[in-house]
Amino acid sequence: MKLIEIKKRNPELLEKLLLVWESSVRATHLFLSNDEINKIKRYVPQALNSIPILLVAEDENGNPLGFMGIAEQMLEMLFVSNDNRGQGIGKQLLQYGIEKYSVNKLAVNEQNPLAKGFYEHMGFTVYKRTELDEQGNPYPLLYMKRN
Repeated sequence: MKLIEIKKRNPELLEKLLLVWESSVRATHLFLSNDEINKIKRYVPQALNSIPILLVAEDENGNPLGFMGIAEQMLEMLFVSNDNRGQGIGKQLLQYGIEKYSVNKLAVNEQNPLAKGFYEHMGFTVYKRTELDEQGNPYPLLYMKRN
């Protein structure tokens, strides 16, 4: 596996990352309905295009296994394909973000306890909770920071 910092974001790459995103979300965001996932999915390419720092974990054939987006020391997104979860890919991505980009903050859905536990394992602690997500939906967010 290798980590690649993506500068040029072409439609083919965005399509591959969208598949990783959907695989990850369907496995971990059990609180979302199929309709909600499909609605959010429409905005993912735009988010991938606009995130300042995009890192992709690729296999030996150049296929994305997971990806991470960072803006101003905040982890904005971290998704690992369901087929590749539990292999340390998320840990490698986040560790790289911490070391190279000083990632020290993130927000995670409260209803995704595995992600919360992962971030706690990586040294993050909850400092704030909101009842609604950033789009105003009833999905509480936990804001976490690393000391």
